[in-house]
Amino acid sequence: MKANSSKATFLFPCLEEGLQGQDLQTSRGNYYSLYIWSSSVPSSIYKTVLPMNNLSRMLARKFVLAKPFEGLPKLSDFQLVEETISPELQEGEWLTVDPYMRLRSASSMSIGDQFGGGQVARVIKSRCDEFPEGSQVVGYFGWRDLTVYKPVAGGPRTYQTIQKLPEMKGLPDSYALGCMGMPGNTAYHGLLDICNPKAGETLVVSAAAGAVGSLVGQIGKIKGLKVIGFAGDEEKVRWLTEELGFDLAFNYKKVNLDETFKKYAPQKIDCYFDNVGDEFIYHVVQNMNEFGRISQCGSISMYNKDRKKGELPLVPFDYPYFRFNQMKLEGFNVRRWSHCWYDAVNEIRDWILEGKIKVRESVTDGFENMPQAFIELLQGKNIGKQIIKA
Repeated sequence: MKANSSKATFLFPCLEEGLQGQDLQTSRGNYYSLYIWSSSVPSSIYKTVLPMNNLSRMLARKFVLAKPFEGLPKLSDFQLVEETISPELQEGEWLTVDPYMRLRSASSMSIGDQFGGGQVARVIKSRCDEFPEGSQVVGYFGWRDLTVYKPVAGGPRTYQTIQKLPEMKGLPDSYALGCMGMPGNTAYHGLLDICNPKAGETLVVSAAAGAVGSLVGQIGKIKGLKVIGFAGDEEKVRWLTEELGFDLAFNYKKVNLDETFKKYAPQKIDCYFDNVGDEFIYHVVQNMNEFGRISQCGSISMYNKDRKKGELPLVPFDYPYFRFNQMKLEGFNVRRWSHCWYDAVNEIRDWILEGKIKVRESVTDGFENMPQAFIELLQGKNIGKQIIKA
């Protein structure tokens, strides 16, 4: 059989010849067992070597949807199930939950579907030079503690496929799921490419203490902007100004937005990075300059609403004012920048090392606590990136 000539690389675990049927035992370790194959290997000879002794079968734990969410998710909406799989696997070091998972669960998940999410995993056996044994990778394996990743020959490389762990230069590996991963690229490109800010302009950031918003504000300061952030409690507000260097920050629950903008942004707003998707945008537009730009990143305020039941709020919008002032509102998906993913990752890493960006994580210990961490994320209890240490 002629080998596939594609240069893409894949992760592919399975039994080595001669080991099938043995009655062996296994236990979970600190890392996923990850096998890597080049797609140039003929599919007829896909097989791997078992790196661990005493293995016959393994039970993977994974979280699936037990029942559709109604409003804020509840622990009873999640079910931890076991799945029998081949024994050559990968075990995650870090896992992540993000607000967009709530939107996906409402729109496309069925009962029994596994929740998605990213992981950092370690390669313990490899037959591919690109991913040698001992290296670490980032992949979207979902909410599970053991994974078999099957290759798709010729598939495109995007941020959601297996990637090498970025060159961390001493920074925590978990950063690859946050400031040096999807949230980092979202902040970087969502601000710089959508808003195209200029030094001296005023930037407003909602949900500014989250994984994305906290980076947006700091990148804005690096680029010479006046940055005003909004968050949901006083601890977050203090963190934004005292540690991250935002010029101003406010608890949106305690201020009148129009009065706040008129007093603290008399020169008006040039850029708005929208993470919440509610009527906040109306008040921003009323206080924007001509040619104002809005980067519509998220709508966390609406993620617990049921569109089918008509629960999404009607947001007022001044179309004549928006049009006559030649403003721009643009939504985006971070996949747009898959081709230059590591440009943002490397620049953000360097800014961190130079002390220009500070990072905070909310870390939850234990794979079994992922649903609770997810619920608390939607409640706004996290500061910075929400990470689960498996």
